[in-house]
Amino acid sequence: MHWNQVFDELEKGKLRAANKIDGQWVANREVKQAILDAFKDGENIDCSEMGWQGFVDKGNLPTRKFTPADGVRLVPGGSSVRRGAYVAKGVIIMPPAYINVGAFVDEGSMIDSHALVGSCAQIGKNVHLSAAVQIGGVLEPIGQAPVVLEDDTFVGAGAVIVEGIQVLKGAVIAPGVILSKAVPVYDCVNETLLGRGVAIPENAIVVPGSRPISANLPWAQEMGLSLNCAIIVKYRDSKSDASLELEQFLR
Repeated sequence: MHWNQVFDELEKGKLRAANKIDGQWVANREVKQAILDAFKDGENIDCSEMGWQGFVDKGNLPTRKFTPADGVRLVPGGSSVRRGAYVAKGVIIMPPAYINVGAFVDEGSMIDSHALVGSCAQIGKNVHLSAAVQIGGVLEPIGQAPVVLEDDTFVGAGAVIVEGIQVLKGAVIAPGVILSKAVPVYDCVNETLLGRGVAIPENAIVVPGSRPISANLPWAQEMGLSLNCAIIVKYRDSKSDASLELEQFLR
C-alpha cells in the first residue's frame, strides 16, 4: 500500500502505528515504514501555500483541517495536527498543542496547552494530558512500539513520557514525573522494584522521587546527590477516583 493510502487509513482510525496483541503493544512496522517513506518522498515547500506564512515543511505532510462534523474541538491559538494523525470525536485540543504524524488520540481525550503527542503515540479513550505534558514519538527503530497511554489515564502538568513507555489503563501520573527507559520504577505498595522501561501497571498512582546515587561515585554520595526515579504510592480506589470526578465533569 502506498504511503498516501496508509495516511488516509490512519486519519480514519482504520490503521494504527501500534496494536495490542495478546496483551502486548506491538509496533505496526508497515505503518511506520510508510511514514518514513513519506518523509523521504516529500520536498520542503513554502508553507504560505497552506496558509502558514514564514514556515517551511514537507509539502506532502500538511496540517489537518477539521469541521464541526468531525466532532473535534480544536480551539484557536496555534495548535496543529499533522497529516496521518487520528483524532476521534469528543477530543478537545487546547492551544498551543501539537499532535504529530501517526499518532492516535481516542474519544473523549483532552490535550491541554503546550502538550505534545509525538509521532505514532497511542492515546486511549478519556485520557487527560495536562499542560506542558510531553509524550515522545518513536519512529525508529521501526520495530519499537511507541509511547502508549491506555484508556482513562491521567497525566499531570509537565510530566514527560518517552522512549516507548506504556502507561496501562486507569493509571495516574503526577505532575513532574519523568518516565523513560533509564528511569527505575519503584512500587512502594507491593515493596518491589519493577525496573527500568517497564509498563506502568493499571490504576497505579505514580509520583516523582529520588534514589541515592551509585556507590561507584563516592564524591557524589558525599555531596548527597541523588538520581531521578518514579514511585508508585497507591493504586486507585473509589476515594481516589472521586478526586478526578471534577476533571471528568470539565470534559
